[in-house]
Amino acid sequence: MKIAVIGGGGREHAIIKKLKLNPTVERIYALPGNGGMTGDAECVQIKAMELDKIVTFCREKAVDFVVIAPDDPLIAGLKDMLNAVGIPSFGPDKAAAEIEGSKAFAKELMKKYRIPTAAYEVFTDEAAALAYVDGLTPPVVVKADGPALGKGVIIAESIPAAREAVHSMMSESRFGDSGKRVVIEEFLTGPEVSVLAFTDSHTLVPMVSSMDHKRAGDGDTGLNTGGMGVVAPNPYYTKAVADRAMREIFIPTLNAMNAEGRPFKGCLYFGLMITADGPKVIEYNSRFGDPETQAVLPLLKSDLLQIMLAVEEERLSEVSVEFMDKSSCALVLASKGYPEKYETGYEITENGVQGEIFYAGVKRVDGKIVTSGGRVLAVTEVRDDLANAIAAAYADADRIDFKTKYFRHDIGQRALAAKK
Repeated sequence: MKIAVIGGGGREHAIIKKLKLNPTVERIYALPGNGGMTGDAECVQIKAMELDKIVTFCREKAVDFVVIAPDDPLIAGLKDMLNAVGIPSFGPDKAAAEIEGSKAFAKELMKKYRIPTAAYEVFTDEAAALAYVDGLTPPVVVKADGPALGKGVIIAESIPAAREAVHSMMSESRFGDSGKRVVIEEFLTGPEVSVLAFTDSHTLVPMVSSMDHKRAGDGDTGLNTGGMGVVAPNPYYTKAVADRAMREIFIPTLNAMNAEGRPFKGCLYFGLMITADGPKVIEYNSRFGDPETQAVLPLLKSDLLQIMLAVEEERLSEVSVEFMDKSSCALVLASKGYPEKYETGYEITENGVQGEIFYAGVKRVDGKIVTSGGRVLAVTEVRDDLANAIAAAYADADRIDFKTKYFRHDIGQRALAAKK
């Protein structure tokens, strides 16, 4: 089979490495991929949002199956365009991807179908939003309605900070058009859990739970990032919590999307908060999370391509989806200064890394891999227990070097404390 994977980050690298294991795969194209993937896929310089070029390329190369990994092309309708020319793909169509494309749509869906989530209001008028904020008790959560690379959420610790968040989104276009409409919601407390799930719109199979670390600095300080590291499974996600999430959130969400005429096929991401009242939805994503994928997929025992084909063909109930009874730690190495200003162009060297490296913000120059982005790579280790997986990932981080290398030193520590 010839497969095209859309996207160019660490998530896509993790997907490609798993797809390669299927013996029927003869060639994988990465569009656009990155300089660290060239040993695993043929990188093609077509960007993820160059939708017409993607479709043309896939037709010309007789691609058998396309994996659409990032949110933007899904929200823009790449799946629909591929369907129109008879090319099967993994990922939801445009109508279903709105569950991520519009936070207001997602919140209204949850309200209509009584899926547990934070109380909220939606605003398109800044004056009305500011007046609403003035009547709240902080902390206040302010979200840009549209996609914002995982950074469109501000947790304001004071009313002035909340007002500034609203103003920066609605008047100063901090997140572009995504912030023209904002969702303001109550602040939930409790452990956060990420759960990715395969679904063909009839059957839903959750993957191993995980714990992302969004803040840039140790001790969950600093700005929100796209994610600085992940451990899996998440110890707060007990069997009792998982059963309740399936009953109150996962299946009701699947049924709600079907009832709305938006059947969801692909990977549905549930960002959950385990509150005193039980699990509640913080956010949905219409695709694999990043960097959650780099921690979760290495634990997958089953064949990823067979699962993806079954999802597209609506026969997920017929295939096996099994995960190792082990733990993983994916540690992100970033350019110092991320997510704000940072320098790039520095050569990356590694000596004796034991785990898997998933490249993200890199390019290849004169045969060398050099930094080109904020989140440069993730290194993932799988072990029988979480403590050893974390220790192994940090040992690997010391074996990887580039000028401006930066990483958090406490990834997984909350999870270890919870296990005790």
